[in-house]
Amino acid sequence: MKKLSGRILRSLSGFYDVQTPEGLVTCRARGILRRGGESPLTGDLVEISVENGKGMVEKILPRRNWFIRPAVANVDALVIFAANVNPVTEPFLIDRVAAIAGDRGVQVVICINKCDLDPAVDLEKIYRSAGYPVILTSAETGEGVEELRHLISGKLTAFTGNSGVGKSSILNKLCPDLALPTGEVSEKLGRGRHTTRHVELYRLGEDTYVADTPGFSSFDTDQMEVILKEDLQYAFPDFAPCLGRCQFHDCSHRKEPGCAVTAAVAAGEIQPTRYDSYLRLYEKVSQIKLWEMK
Repeated sequence: MKKLSGRILRSLSGFYDVQTPEGLVTCRARGILRRGGESPLTGDLVEISVENGKGMVEKILPRRNWFIRPAVANVDALVIFAANVNPVTEPFLIDRVAAIAGDRGVQVVICINKCDLDPAVDLEKIYRSAGYPVILTSAETGEGVEELRHLISGKLTAFTGNSGVGKSSILNKLCPDLALPTGEVSEKLGRGRHTTRHVELYRLGEDTYVADTPGFSSFDTDQMEVILKEDLQYAFPDFAPCLGRCQFHDCSHRKEPGCAVTAAVAAGEIQPTRYDSYLRLYEKVSQIKLWEMK
């Protein structure tokens, strides 16, 4: 029996493709993992055994972070794709996913695609003002692709965004050999057909992996429930200069007098759409009781 270590590149129907120093090994998970409530995820670092050509996941190494849907672990950065033209991305969709990632310590990058059709000036302003790295890209012209390549180099990055926004098209630009299928956007509905059915890591270079994930409709925004309402403020980096400056130490940044956040919104230092998203998310997470999370 041979012992190896590696990273899971794909999880599908109970089989796990593990990249090891000796190549790709397809594995099943040892029953003791399932009985212990552990399920391997794409992106997991694992220890495996190989015997008679058959692989078995023996151990899941400690994770830095993980998500339920999309099912991926050890993410260094999350690139949220958006566009201001067919389909138009609502800022709230970006904000709720960015909050989940921020709460888990994952770097968030905003990629505004289809900029050859619409430069999305307002979207760019919102997220540059909020302190996020913003890249303008076009799968048609190649604009921004090399900038994005440089930013994700050496990282495990997940791509997400509403369907039809061009995630797979940009991934094809980053690595043409992949030839991933892309979906046409419905002119009537203004949204694309899903072309990604599972989470799979694509290796773009040494220690550089990209997870192409389903669109926002499959991103588990119900995970907002695991963010305490008191912690939500920290998932908004544009709030950071205001925190600790409110009149009340337990300020919820809604209706309290002397709130530094609402003052910053009034002064134009925080974009109104970002604050509106905070209020909507606060309402959602405030319904969750601490005892329900245990």
